[in-house]
Parts: sequence; structure tokens; C-alpha cells
Amino acid sequence: MQRIALVTDSTADLTPAQAQQFQVTVRPLNVIFGEKIYLDGVDIHPAQFYPMLAEAKQLPTTSQPSPGEFIELYEKLFVAGFDTIVSLHISSNLSGTYQAAQQAVEHMRRDIRVIDSRSISLGTAVQVMAASEAIAAGKNVDDVIKAVDASRANHEVVFTLNTLEYLAKGGRIGKAKSLLGSLLNIKPIIRVQDGAYIDAGKARNQKQALDQIVTLFQDLSKGRKAKRVCVAVGAADEAGQHLKLGLHKAFGVEPSVSQVGPVVGVHTGPGTVGAAIEFIP
Repeated sequence: MQRIALVTDSTADLTPAQAQQFQVTVRPLNVIFGEKIYLDGVDIHPAQFYPMLAEAKQLPTTSQPSPGEFIELYEKLFVAGFDTIVSLHISSNLSGTYQAAQQAVEHMRRDIRVIDSRSISLGTAVQVMAASEAIAAGKNVDDVIKAVDASRANHEVVFTLNTLEYLAKGGRIGKAKSLLGSLLNIKPIIRVQDGAYIDAGKARNQKQALDQIVTLFQDLSKGRKAKRVCVAVGAADEAGQHLKLGLHKAFGVEPSVSQVGPVVGVHTGPGTVGAAIEFIP
């Protein structure tokens, strides 16, 4: 039986417990405050990051690992006895991480499958979970890829922000730019579709936005049952609990809750609350 290693990056916003449970190696991205570089989830965590973001005079930036860093990581996994690697990353529309991993593979004559999740945060996480379950079930690498493809085709990601300021300044706003200029005291609702952000609505306050997210997920489910429900929050724990309860009531699945990590948080800001749901086809 093939020994398959699973790799993702820190933008999947997996908790340390989830990373261990799903036996995935998480490659950190970089968060840059001025001249200081932090490894996401290693040198900087949400509890430190959001206060630093609030006090920063200049918006921090982010960067992906280099191809050489991916080569080093992949080589360690092969030395550890793995036969092949599935490396699953943030949408190529939002980061150069996927491209860096691909460049690494071009320099290695080994079986490494690099996958563009076409998603972000928990949208990547649910695909990692699907891959992990397929590996644990003894599937070969081609069937693991099929499990990821099925998860990607049957999941949705929706979130709300306190402000579009961070997405706009970071150049990541995509098709949601239609909301700009009309959002004084309005909470935008963003959906991730085909690896980019799109306008999914707006509300007068955060509670209304969270309730609209639950309704939107119900509409997007198209009658399908939820397989897994994951909630993520960025300095918005109380709002996260409200969304968790609403989704639990709507879908009958206990949601997991994780923190929106520093790299994603640079672009979304404090007060971000969202969820990913993987549906049963």
C-alpha cells in the first residue's frame, strides 16, 4: 500500500488539533510587519496578531513560501518513508503558494500531486479533511485526488466582514468590488466561488449578516445534507458562536470552530466570521 503524505498551508486555518487528527503537514506562509517576518501559526498566532493589526500604522503584507522551501519540505517527507505526496493549497487566484509548490515539483522527479483548492481558509480545510479520510481508508493516490475533487465540487464558503477596507487595500477584493462605496455601517457578505470573492449580499449589522449567511447556506445546499460544517472567526468569538448555533440548528451537524489565522486576517481584518460546509452529493 502506498504511503501518502498530506501537505497544506497555513491559510487552511486548521487548529493544531485538527492538523494532528487529519495527519497533515502545514507549511506556514509569512506575515510581514515592516521589516519583521513572522511564520503564520509558528511565530505569530491570532491572539497576538489582531492587536498588532489594530495598532499598525501600515497594513502588514503576506508572502508565500519559496519553491526551495517546498523542496526542503517534500524531501523530508520522502526521507521519512512516504511514497507520494498530495499537496493542497489556497486558491491560485488569491496567492502564489500553489505556483511555488508547482515550481518545486518541476525540480523533483518524485510523485507529488499539487492541487489548487480554488478556495481559502476552511474551504481548503474541508478538502484536506476529505483527502485525509481517503488516505486513512487505504485509497490510492488517484482515489485520494477524486475525493478532493468531490469535496471541492460540493462545498461552499461564505463569510462576513466588519469592513472591506482590508480586502481592498490588499488587492484581494475581486468581484466583490461592487460593494465598495456603499458600505457605511453595512456588513458585506462574501462568497468564495471558483477561487475568487464575489458579492453575496449585505446587512445592516453583524447579527443580520450572520442570519443571512445561514439562509444563504440553506439555499446553496439545494436540498443536500451537510457532511461537515466548519466555522472560523477573526477576533469575533461571540459572533462565531451565534453562527455556530444557527448552522447547527439549520443542518443538524455540530460545527467545528477555528480562528482566522494571521495571513488570511491581513486581508479580512478583525470581526470576520464565516463558515465552510461540505455537502453530501
